[in-house]
Amino acid sequence: MSPRSASVNEELRRRSRERLLQATVELVGERGYEATTLGDIADRAGSARGLVSYYFPGKRQLLQSAVHRLMHLTLDAALEREPRTDDGRERLARAIDGILGLAVDHPVLMRTHMSGVLQADGFRQCPEQQRLAALLRDTVERYGSQNVEVDYPLLRALLMGAVFAILLPGVPMPPSRLRAELFQRYGLEWELGVPPDDEPPGGTLDDTVLEPLAQSRSKSSK
Repeated sequence: MSPRSASVNEELRRRSRERLLQATVELVGERGYEATTLGDIADRAGSARGLVSYYFPGKRQLLQSAVHRLMHLTLDAALEREPRTDDGRERLARAIDGILGLAVDHPVLMRTHMSGVLQADGFRQCPEQQRLAALLRDTVERYGSQNVEVDYPLLRALLMGAVFAILLPGVPMPPSRLRAELFQRYGLEWELGVPPDDEPPGGTLDDTVLEPLAQSRSKSSK
């Protein structure tokens, strides 16, 4: 039997790594972080225990990459769903809805992720994080930003803050309220993206709020 080519080996490694990431998302979401072992993850992924250590320095880094992969896949699906559009305002609305939806749909996973990122050495770049960052940067650019290097980190911080507020134990904020605040911040109509079934908090967003924001964005793009 002839040896496998480099491209075949690379594809096998990619699939193996992604199985570990998917297994991590599933198990931590089901059992929580502390109750999930690296052996459990390897078993769920159908991989050898040693492969986990080969790809990742530890469980915390594995979880971070797994959540960033989930965020990237969720955001990509939200941006590219039909009817596909290149309209920057619609794409930003979809991005906001996609990230907020993760906090609602995966509270245990996202709460654990946020806790890990907030540790002193918690945040580490990885391929999954870089793909997520590229999508968000592209979204900001299509929205009309004239300074992506400033506006992308701001959007990232606002989304992280909104996710944290949804997940805060004991005093969570309603996702619809946070969505309304973000949409007002960026001058987006409530009907864009995937609006919740309920009306925006306080009723329909007032044109006296949306119009100045739209005017401000228009001036900054000139």
